[in-house]
Amino acid sequence: MSKLDEIISAADEWLEASEVADYPQALNGLQLQNSGGVKKIVAAVDACLPVVEAACRIGADLLLVHHGLFWNGAERFTGSLYRKLKTAMDHDLAVYSSHIPLDIHPEMGNNAQLMAALGFGGKARPFFPWKGIELGLAVDISLNRQDLLEKVQLATGSAAIICPGGPEKVQRMGLITGGAGSEILDIARTGIDTFITGEGPHWSYTAAEELGINVIYAGHYATETFGVKALAKRCCESFPGVDWEFFDHPTGL
Repeated sequence: MSKLDEIISAADEWLEASEVADYPQALNGLQLQNSGGVKKIVAAVDACLPVVEAACRIGADLLLVHHGLFWNGAERFTGSLYRKLKTAMDHDLAVYSSHIPLDIHPEMGNNAQLMAALGFGGKARPFFPWKGIELGLAVDISLNRQDLLEKVQLATGSAAIICPGGPEKVQRMGLITGGAGSEILDIARTGIDTFITGEGPHWSYTAAEELGINVIYAGHYATETFGVKALAKRCCESFPGVDWEFFDHPTGL
């Protein structure tokens, strides 16, 4: 059985967790410790009650997630939050969360993993500056818009919505996983003709039409399953005797 503090220290170092800007409620890093040992890791997108309960049933010692326990900010430990924390602590389950550090990591990140799944990994470049980091990836391609949509759906295993506001032949494509549709005005100024993200507000669709840019909304959840899987796999490769599995709890959003 590996030591929790060694795994957490390695994950923090791989992801450069202390150096990447993020939203305050992300609380990147170890959010709940256990008694110190790790033999089984469960990876999941959200540290919601059903996921915590499933991780405990599976016998996990460590839950790796993208959206952590305190995503709604400071809360009283009552109701569902109390049940979630009590369930985890009763089963000696540690919880580690990584948000933007796991989005932008050049190998394990959601962006990099999805770009690779689309077949463009070796050609991608950093894209879209935000708080001193590059939030996404961009690539020059030559591909029919419908063919790209099909590639995205195959990569995520989920249906996607397309706003065909730009050219039918895609040449400059940008990608930011998660909920980056609200950035469409600034995204369009970068010169890309097609943007892939997870989700966006209603107005982002009509704005994209007016701006002359394609947007593929591939699902917030569906675009962010990649990073936690890659991180769990890296942990198991680096710490022999630890195994992992992914718990799929899709939201459809």
